[in-house]
Amino acid sequence: MPRLNPQRVERIRALLTEALAPQSLDVADDSHKHAGHAGARGGQGHFGVDIVSSAFAGKLPLARHRLVYAALGDMMQTDIHALSIRARTPGEAG
Repeated sequence: MPRLNPQRVERIRALLTEALAPQSLDVADDSHKHAGHAGARGGQGHFGVDIVSSAFAGKLPLARHRLVYAALGDMMQTDIHALSIRARTPGEAG
């Protein structure tokens, strides 16, 4: 079973905070739910992000996801096998 990785969670949190200045951000390491999966065997993790940021205003879901991917940069290739994203504006979250 893959171990939870708090360092990766904190790195994801730091990168998203720096790039998107979220009003709310929750990062979950869901790797334990994917034991035996190809990405888990390779050491990469499965994560979920729930982020509320005004940076998403006027953007369609695909553009919001691209902002998240861009903020995470190389982590998408080296540390993250799968990423579930819930990206909302403050008005959508309120």
